[in-house]
Amino acid sequence: MDSDPRDLLADLVAIDSVNPRLVPGGAGEAEIARFVAGWLEQRGLEVELSDAEPGRPNVIARARGRGNGRTLLLNAHVDVVGVDGMTDPFRPRVDGDRLYGRGAYDMKAGLAAIMVAAARAAGEDLAGDVIVAAVCDEEFASAGAYAVAGSVTADAAIVTEPTGDEISIAIAHKGFTWHRIVVHGRAAHGSKPQEGVDAIAHMGHVLVAVDRLAARLGDSPGHPLLGPGSVHASIIEGGRELSTYPDSCRLQLERRTVPGESVEMVEAELSAILDDITEAGVPLQAELHTTLVREPFQVDRDEPIVQAALEALGPETPVIGVPFWADSAVFSAAGIPTVIFGPGGAGAHAAVEWVDLTQLDRCVAALMDVIRSFCGGV
Repeated sequence: MDSDPRDLLADLVAIDSVNPRLVPGGAGEAEIARFVAGWLEQRGLEVELSDAEPGRPNVIARARGRGNGRTLLLNAHVDVVGVDGMTDPFRPRVDGDRLYGRGAYDMKAGLAAIMVAAARAAGEDLAGDVIVAAVCDEEFASAGAYAVAGSVTADAAIVTEPTGDEISIAIAHKGFTWHRIVVHGRAAHGSKPQEGVDAIAHMGHVLVAVDRLAARLGDSPGHPLLGPGSVHASIIEGGRELSTYPDSCRLQLERRTVPGESVEMVEAELSAILDDITEAGVPLQAELHTTLVREPFQVDRDEPIVQAALEALGPETPVIGVPFWADSAVFSAAGIPTVIFGPGGAGAHAAVEWVDLTQLDRCVAALMDVIRSFCGGV
């Protein structure tokens, strides 16, 4: 049965799978999950559809080996971001070696690559199993990856996220934490300043301190592959009307973390900012809340899966860290050594998105080499 990755990619891009938690009313992952499941089942894999959230399925498919080898997990997400500013986002268009369309680069090319590799693996006499995990919700909260990590075991994993305009091997990426700081004031009529406490003005001290923290982080050496962490103010809200002193101001911020930085360290860092403002004489009344945590990721270069990827792609392939977060952190936290590589291109989350089809072919070939070396032995 035909398993051409370019034709498969076009079929995948043609399916609207906008994440509904990012874009209210988005199509979601049900249609594309059914397509992926049917395609793999037709090629001899054992397939399971399982909801990570109601109506939002993962596909878990297994090319079963002889039972005396290592198991390799291949992961890609099926959801995409919104399509504002795009023309015909789900009409795949080929121009030379590029295929254009929403999700072509991020990351339906990687999805096509693992599907084709697993289908080919099903026809080989391997000692170990190859598992495809095509997951939902990576673009928002990774509900799909967390569900898989809680139910599937493997000796190693490959996440086929793209790492740039060329295939590289990523062995580290940043994490992030989201926080909310609420500063309290006292409401009063604008004509009675002696009765009011301006929460927005007091938040100004916090903003200055956050900016200073960002500068300190930027000046630190950081991680050898990722550089330093960072922090920025993202959303600020406060006030009621022009003639009222604001009794509350809310700041949401993001702290990008590198391996070795924990959420406890970040919370202590931010709490120290608030304490310093109070000690400087500002009567600050503030609360700090952590709203989301995504841990950073790294894997030792000497891990067998990293070495297998290097052998498959060639010693000249760059070994890098990437600034974005990916589901690799979820599988790594579950105790599965994980590496990232996928077809190159450009335009993730942008109005023009494309993937390099020659790199798609190269990715499939590399996956097959890794599968044979990692799963083929007794």
